[in-house]
Amino acid sequence: MLMFDIPFGTTDWDGVERTEHAGETGKAYWRTRSFNNIRVRMVEYTPGYLADHWCQKGHVLLVLEGELHTELADGRTVVLKPGQSYQVADGDLAHRSRTDVGAKLFIVD
Repeated sequence: MLMFDIPFGTTDWDGVERTEHAGETGKAYWRTRSFNNIRVRMVEYTPGYLADHWCQKGHVLLVLEGELHTELADGRTVVLKPGQSYQVADGDLAHRSRTDVGAKLFIVD
């Protein structure tokens, strides 16, 4: 991730438009800011959410609330709780998200 030409700024996430994204089950709500090649998101998953795809994009992800289960293409599942994070490079390991109880995440990719 190369960050360039981004002047200092702040974000009031409540003021950023919320978009809805259907999962295989449940929904995801994104609030997204883009800075050149960087996307920064506040994401909320409803209880019972399961992503509708396996992702190969790199992310830095921090769980703010709830519990996130990240399924990895190698068969492992990683469970993250508030204050825990993961990072993965583009194309490194396919992964998908699910949650039984819902989750709020901060993601940079």
